[in-house]
This record gives sequence, C-alpha cells and structure tokens, in this order.
Amino acid sequence: MKKNLPATAAATAGAPLGVDSLLAARQYAAATALLRRQVWGQQRASARALLQLAYAQQQLGHYPAALLYLGLAQARQPRLDTWRQQAALAARHRLVGYPTTWQQELRVRAQRYYYPGLQLLLAGAVLGAVGLGWRWRRTRPAAWLGYAGYLGVAGAYLLALAPAPVGLVARPGAVLMAGPGAGAAWLSTAAAGDRLLVLGHEDIWLRVRWQDRVAYVREADTFVIE
Repeated sequence: MKKNLPATAAATAGAPLGVDSLLAARQYAAATALLRRQVWGQQRASARALLQLAYAQQQLGHYPAALLYLGLAQARQPRLDTWRQQAALAARHRLVGYPTTWQQELRVRAQRYYYPGLQLLLAGAVLGAVGLGWRWRRTRPAAWLGYAGYLGVAGAYLLALAPAPVGLVARPGAVLMAGPGAGAAWLSTAAAGDRLLVLGHEDIWLRVRWQDRVAYVREADTFVIE
C-alpha cells in the first residue's frame, strides 16, 4: 500500500491532488480550475475556497479576479484581515473604492456580527410584542413607549449596518456616465477592479457612487456582490 506519498509522487501514481497540495506545489492554474469547479459548478462557495481562489489568482497576476474572490469571501464572512488584503491589493494597482479609514474598519467589524445581532433584536421584538399583547389592558403607556423606542433602535441598526451591494468593474475602461443612457454626459472611465457602491438599477445601468457623486455604469461591465 502507498502511504504518505509526496505531491509529485502522488501525481505520478495517478492520484488526484487536492487544492492544498496544488497550492503548496505552486500549481496555481490547476488549483484555480479545481476551485472554480467547486465554487461555480458545484455551488460550494465556502469562504475558505474563495480565499484560496483569490490567492491563486493573485499569484497568477490576475488581480481583478483576486479582488472579486476576496469580495465574495468578505460578503460571506466579513473579516478585517480580508478587507485589509483587498485594500492593499487595490492600493498596489491604484484602484478606487477601498477606503482604509478607521470608520471603514469599524464598519467591517460590526458587519461580522450583523446577522446574529439582527436575529437577537428581532427575537426581542417578537417577545416584546407577545408580552405587551398578552397584558395589553394592564400595560402602562411607558411600556408601550419603551417598546417603540426598542423598535426604533432595531430599525436604526438595520439601516445603518445593513451590507450594501457593491459593483466590481469587470472590464478595463468601463465608461461612467452622468445618466442612464448612451446620450448622457461622459464622466470618466473605471479600471478593472474598481469598487463602486451600488445605489440602484435602471434598465441595463447601475446607479453607483463615484467620487462623492452619482454616476451610471453598464451592469454588463460589473460584477455585483450583494
């Protein structure tokens, strides 16, 4: 029996290599193909697989794809170190949309606990409603005001920390327009990998935030992460 075969020996023997072995052997193209089958073909997009894909793409020099997979991993499992990787890679290629401020890092930390916190707030709202409804005849006005305040806090939490969709520019030279149409004024062009906050959709256009103003980019030129 063959036990503990090294990577090269296993390949010679015909045994398929796993992702970790391929990455350790610096076979980044083969690792990318295997990971893409898992993520896109088998719909097994774990945060770990996405980070591995990002690493393989970065080693191959495909930085827009690396930013895409880092963004998908961040959306699935928000982590400060993943965001810092995105920001560092974007700064290296002079891309926009990756702030490195303390406010952004605080937001990333908060988003890590967004969904558990939201579940707790919603559970509290349901229990509060049941309790007030059970004793509504004997409930004092102060209790109703307190409950209304609780709902206000829950609503503010939902609006302030809800993950916002972003569009990663997928094509170099994507045109940014002042309006949703080819006849609108031309504003600028975006580089592949630029990150734009999505404000809405209008037909084939995305309404995005660009340099503190509203711009429009073709949806086909972006990959939207929600």
